[in-house]
Amino acid sequence: MDHADNSDLEAMDIAVEPTDAVAYELARLRHSCAHLMAEAVQDLFPDAKFGIGPAIEHGFYYDFDLPRPLAPDDLEAIESSMRSNQARREPFSRQVVSRDEALRIFAENPYKVELIRDLPADEIITTYRQGEFLDLCRGPHVDTTGDIGPFKLLSIAGAYWRGDEKRPMLQRIYGTAWRSQDELDAHLERLQEAQRRDHRRLGRELDLFSVSEEIGPGLILWHPKGAMVRYLVEQFEQQEQLARGYDLVNTPHIASEKIYQISGHLETFRENMYAPMSIEEVDYYLKPMNCPGHIMIYKSRVHSYRDLPIRFAELGTVYRYERSGTLHGMLRVRGFTQDDAHIFCTVDQVVDEVRSVIDFAIHMAGVFGYEFQAYLATRPTKAIGSDEVWERATTDLIRAMQERGWSYKIDEGEGTFYGPKIDIKWVDALGREWTGPTIQVDFNLPERFDVNYIAEDGERHRVAMIHRTLLGSMERFVGGLIEHYAGAFPVWLAPVQAVIIPITDGQIEAAEDVKRQLERAGLRVEVDTSRDRMQAKIRNAQLQKVPYMLVIGKREEVARAVAVRPRSGPDLGAMSIDDFLAIVQPRIASHSLTLSDLDGTEA
Repeated sequence: MDHADNSDLEAMDIAVEPTDAVAYELARLRHSCAHLMAEAVQDLFPDAKFGIGPAIEHGFYYDFDLPRPLAPDDLEAIESSMRSNQARREPFSRQVVSRDEALRIFAENPYKVELIRDLPADEIITTYRQGEFLDLCRGPHVDTTGDIGPFKLLSIAGAYWRGDEKRPMLQRIYGTAWRSQDELDAHLERLQEAQRRDHRRLGRELDLFSVSEEIGPGLILWHPKGAMVRYLVEQFEQQEQLARGYDLVNTPHIASEKIYQISGHLETFRENMYAPMSIEEVDYYLKPMNCPGHIMIYKSRVHSYRDLPIRFAELGTVYRYERSGTLHGMLRVRGFTQDDAHIFCTVDQVVDEVRSVIDFAIHMAGVFGYEFQAYLATRPTKAIGSDEVWERATTDLIRAMQERGWSYKIDEGEGTFYGPKIDIKWVDALGREWTGPTIQVDFNLPERFDVNYIAEDGERHRVAMIHRTLLGSMERFVGGLIEHYAGAFPVWLAPVQAVIIPITDGQIEAAEDVKRQLERAGLRVEVDTSRDRMQAKIRNAQLQKVPYMLVIGKREEVARAVAVRPRSGPDLGAMSIDDFLAIVQPRIASHSLTLSDLDGTEA
């Protein structure tokens, strides 16, 4: 049984209320389907106890406390019962009840009792009934079970009650529901394609990375091929940063509690930090962020206004606690390397610097073949600094986006504790959004750390600080790339760019000579010297998603040529090594997403 992401477990079993009419209709339909599923579970397991069952993006789930573990066959039985109840067109009936009445109704269910007791004193408490199933719920629902539409149960996962590892582990059933069969079929096809692109499966098949229980969950082991992809991404980004006026720095993996007391991390971020280690009676923490170190580098000497802006960039490894149930391959981890940068500038330079980072982000999206969507993340509940400071920082971010002609969506309360931010989400080949660049304007940490510069008037003035990531976590970014490209990296990123395939042992020497020529030209090349037949060798290279297969038979050996077979598109035929290099080298240099003039973007 998989473990579910428990981040949304604090909500009651209520439908979301989006402003978009279609989204609202789907949310209401899916929430109703969650109740239909719970009714079917009750039919099959009369002693079941129920947690919560909300609508979520693309579907719904419900958490159950059951007398035995569910098996995949159980989903078929539950679906069958759901269809029977759907055919009866059972009406959804709403009733307002008092708190005492609600506690009496659900007295045998400790999960509902806990939810009821946690409700605000002035909360209007309602129940919904369809058939023999009665649930604590705010609603709303469709009129009858017959109005729910086509649905499909998808998977079973484990989920701690309210996301707390110290609480009971419940069984969560995920499902999806749509307005029409065509919409459902299209969604199921997208899910199949997402499974085909799953970075965890491809990571194993392509030998890119692994996770070891002995090392610890959420800690990635980069294998040689995966490490090569990461190296190429990092090398490219570092070169781009240097060309844009960034200075590279490095900071330690641990720091004393003093720095995190000043920064406010211990006050607002402690639950995401690991327990301290005591060194000479001083508590040290694994760093959760790189910004305090960059601030101390800036403060190591006095800066004039003529020095600003100063841009420090670091591929810094940080450590943040994530519950085991939320870990997910490379995408949700406990230790990760982040492409952090911090820009120290005057208040008047903020908008120009944010605009420059936006341009940098657009460039990076294009290189890796992503579309993108911008979000403005506003002040969270836990925050430091005055309303005035937050308003000024938010205004600067909005102004920079407006000057770039950007439209954006609001992510209410999703800013960091020290400042608002722009979140730029990559949109991948399946239309899914991935966390990408973030740009944060911060007037709070400069105040807390007393970070200044000498202005033209000879007086000390407070700097403004911009926190910036472009790709974010290298682990998450590479994991996302694997899925975006379905493991078929463009040639400049491919860990092995070409496999040379001798048809018989008689061509091995010629293959090794070609390998030496290509390596001198800077390519990453292997020779398949296995005893497999040629077609099997080609198939193996295709399964490993190598961009080019270079076949050498007797004819090619005599002509000192190779028969070029790209992994996608038509074969390019026999050609000299120089002619092959004339195709591949410009594509590497330009970071092209295609392998020849005859194929299209593969992602």
